[in-house]
Amino acid sequence: MTANKAAKGRLDGRIALITGASRGIGAAIARRFAAEGAHVVLTARTVGGLEEVDDAIRAAGGAATLVPQDITELASIDKLGAALYQRFGKLDILVANAGSLGTLSPVSHIEPKVWDEAFAINVTANYRLIRSMEPLLRQSDAGRAIFVTTGATRAPRPYWGVYGASKIALEHIVRTWAAEIVKTPIRVNLVNPGPIRTAMRAKAFPGEDPKTLRHPDEIAGTFVDLAETACSRHGEIVDA
Repeated sequence: MTANKAAKGRLDGRIALITGASRGIGAAIARRFAAEGAHVVLTARTVGGLEEVDDAIRAAGGAATLVPQDITELASIDKLGAALYQRFGKLDILVANAGSLGTLSPVSHIEPKVWDEAFAINVTANYRLIRSMEPLLRQSDAGRAIFVTTGATRAPRPYWGVYGASKIALEHIVRTWAAEIVKTPIRVNLVNPGPIRTAMRAKAFPGEDPKTLRHPDEIAGTFVDLAETACSRHGEIVDA
């Protein structure tokens, strides 16, 4: 009698790049994707956080490549694209998760430095990811790109000006790109996670009991659904 082969995961053999992967939602996606058989390439500024995620993935039998970097250093995104091409020749999945809340403040009080940083992370870095990773996604038989947005874009909220404006800009850019590549095998969507137990949420709502919120692991399945080769959704904003 021969032993049965281990069941393949839903992302078996796929190459996935995840930004902001050192904690919170990004770390949860990284662990789940690796458990589903993907080789995950993880980027973030926090080296220690990346190493902790890597330890968890390897302890569970998964595989990861760590790329500590600040995505606001835009030239590093192009270098990452070139490195991925040299090593893998393609990219199957892009999860653009890194984001910045900025500061909750009246619009007239927002400091230029805070405004510029929020747009650099939430908008410009993601445009550069699209620019650098589209050629790699085209080398995949079923390229998938997933971006993270927020419910704050659906109606103006006092003091949420910089975050909401930057995420609205992100949604417009991503959905425009989706319309441009509709005739390719690439599928592009955005995810609105909703209230999740993360450091960003704690910064925005410091008096909130985190135990009343969903853990990031609870929404990782939504990202798997959108990353699968069978996914046909395109140009949508998906509530997790």
